[in-house]
Amino acid sequence: MNKLTNGDYVVFAIYFFVVAFYGLWVYRRKHNADATSNDYFLAKGSLTWWAIGASLIASNISAEQFIGMSGSGFKMGLAIATYEWMAAATLMIVAIFFIPVYLKNKIFTMPQFLNQRYNGTVAMIMAVFWLLLYVVVNLTSILYLGALAVSSISGVSLQACIWGMAIFAIIITLGGMKVIGYTDVIQVFFLILGGLVTTYIAINLVSTHYGTTGVLNGLKIMKEQAGDHFHMIFKKDNPNYIDLPGLTVLIGGMWIVNLNYWGCNQYITQRALGADLKTARGGILFASFLKLLMPVIVVLPGIAAFILYKQDVFGFHNKMTIGGEVNPDRSYPILLNLLPSGLKGLSFAALTAAVVASLAGKTNSIATIFTLDIYKKFNPGSTDKNMVMVGKITVVVAMLLGIVLCTHLGIDKKGGFQYIQEYTGFVSPGIFAMFILGFFWKKATSNAALFATIGGFALSVGFKVMPAYINLKALAPYGFSVNNAGVYEMPFLDRMGFVFLICVAGMYIISMIENASGKKVHGLEVDSSMFKMSKSFTVGALIVCGVLVALYSVFW
Repeated sequence: MNKLTNGDYVVFAIYFFVVAFYGLWVYRRKHNADATSNDYFLAKGSLTWWAIGASLIASNISAEQFIGMSGSGFKMGLAIATYEWMAAATLMIVAIFFIPVYLKNKIFTMPQFLNQRYNGTVAMIMAVFWLLLYVVVNLTSILYLGALAVSSISGVSLQACIWGMAIFAIIITLGGMKVIGYTDVIQVFFLILGGLVTTYIAINLVSTHYGTTGVLNGLKIMKEQAGDHFHMIFKKDNPNYIDLPGLTVLIGGMWIVNLNYWGCNQYITQRALGADLKTARGGILFASFLKLLMPVIVVLPGIAAFILYKQDVFGFHNKMTIGGEVNPDRSYPILLNLLPSGLKGLSFAALTAAVVASLAGKTNSIATIFTLDIYKKFNPGSTDKNMVMVGKITVVVAMLLGIVLCTHLGIDKKGGFQYIQEYTGFVSPGIFAMFILGFFWKKATSNAALFATIGGFALSVGFKVMPAYINLKALAPYGFSVNNAGVYEMPFLDRMGFVFLICVAGMYIISMIENASGKKVHGLEVDSSMFKMSKSFTVGALIVCGVLVALYSVFW
């Protein structure tokens, strides 16, 4: 039955009031009427390591993970967890190498970095681009997928869910990054608790169906009944190889996806840019440990749903099918509807927390980029009070645009997780090439950066449409093309890897030509002492790496 009981509403109300009143308490205790724009957008010096880590996860985990990644778990199994587990390793690299560069050079926004390292043209182009990407792709998909899931669980209309979550997120966002950061701690608590409860119930449903009880027995049965769903590295004959092409998830394009997302993304890095290096690294390490846990919450329920679907338990066949085709993204909402009263409300709160936290984080980043990198540039005399007001107006306008656009983009037809990866993947390789050379190669020029930005996008589109004009069958033996409905296509992650390498080569050639002609470049302040790690951070990073090695060894 797609509706909440009184017990569910009580649990959800507890979540809502805890977040609302805690946010109000944080705002009243830490708000300063004379706060600067850096205080409002970055919570400069105010967030603790645990608040930074929780906020990173709350901003990252949303409907595309709960719904989309769980659906991918239903379809392809544990292998989709590579996005989460490789992110844990990536966060260590960002903490060691990226964050020190940002903090040392007093970088607060990604366009500011581009302006300081290259020039204003590159910065303005990317500021406009990021605003469009965040509003049209990320904000709309988070809002739509979250509302769709909440609607399917509660029985409340889709439009009411869209407006309800949008308004809740706006209220949190208007309090500034301090309120977002500290309320995200509560959001993550509900997210993890509710997620673990859903996983526990889902695995128990499997064990109960097979005449036993307990999570360990359920996991054993899941591995027996769906052994092909417990491999991390796909072979070339796997039907899902085009999505996760073998070793590419360890040594190829998966690194570009994660390094660009976690290290060159205002939406994410903003949480750490207002802190000192020790606090920022501590928060990122905490987020890395939480990342190791995420597949338990978002992937295992999908695998459990796959087994229940195979056995057609609880009418899974009919519930999973739309228009004669199985829709994997329905697996998580169906599982939630099987939960008992009270527990369903807890899981419902977890999903809502994930969506609202992501919406708040995304709109805050939109407001930060627009205010500090566009509005301030054209209005250099603006006061901090004026910029904070512009930021708040931007929050409301961005969310209204998201509400208007989200139902007209066909997000539900593409699949949530795939929708986001497809569109961001066209630009990630070029952006990451521009950032990584900008960090660590002082000779990189602004024209080279423009080539990576514009050329990287053009190359990605070119590689995408290439199979319509060129037969890529010759690449199949090497794993770089897969037969998809009679057409040999290049896997998405491999395509990103090739485009990245071409962008780096292009940037090198252009920069060397311009350097030879005497063109001046603006390097950043970088020295080896910036990357020195504390003993506690080193120990934590080694533990994360050790756990990852163990996971990939067991589930290879």
